[in-house]
Amino acid sequence: MNCSDIRPFFHAYLDNELDAARSLEMEKHLAECPKCAAARASMLALRSALKQNDLAYNAPESLRRSVREIARPTTDATPTPGVSALWRWLATASTAFALILLILRPAGVAQNDLALDEAVSAHVRSLQVEHLTDVMSTDQHTVKPWFTGKIDFAPSVTDFKEQGFPLFGGRLDYIGDHSVAALVYHHAKHVINVFVWPSTTAMTAKAQELRGYNVINCAANGQHYCLVSDLNAKELGDLADLLMKQ
Repeated sequence: MNCSDIRPFFHAYLDNELDAARSLEMEKHLAECPKCAAARASMLALRSALKQNDLAYNAPESLRRSVREIARPTTDATPTPGVSALWRWLATASTAFALILLILRPAGVAQNDLALDEAVSAHVRSLQVEHLTDVMSTDQHTVKPWFTGKIDFAPSVTDFKEQGFPLFGGRLDYIGDHSVAALVYHHAKHVINVFVWPSTTAMTAKAQELRGYNVINCAANGQHYCLVSDLNAKELGDLADLLMKQ
């Protein structure tokens, strides 16, 4: 089986729905293909995050009371014309507003949290399995061409050795079930994973801590950068600034 053959069976494999023969073929391919193994790990990380994150919106008691009041049947046998229509309009508007809160706002927050969680999982995974790089080189002119034909964009690659952040290499990884470029930098014995994917908007650097790691998101010149490391936030921010100015 090749990569194209197994993709349609990924979810069935993870749900233990394949027959024994097909499962063995999948396991053999995953043991030999780092790219598909990384995709499986990314899917498992996503499942774990979905189970751990609170994706439900808990309506405040004030909203619950308002909905109950609107839904409560009137005891007036002869409602005043116009007042009844107003209440129907208010009920419709309140329902629409509640749906916006339930659907749009929580989904955006959850998707962002899941992407950050996947980035941290990918960073940890690269350290655990000692698979930091697919191409190990401090030469940016070696690392950048390596990605040609493997992803659908050309990541910017720069060696910042003079600024204290030497390039170590690069590899393919997956964030949000999409292929991304992972650039690896070192700084004072700390490993930094920089996940790169296309972006249509610019974004100033935003730092936060997740699962004990510092994470910085930023975007410039058509590329999104997600930096993950146990390096302190200030020095990690220095690398983020260099990436955005390259």
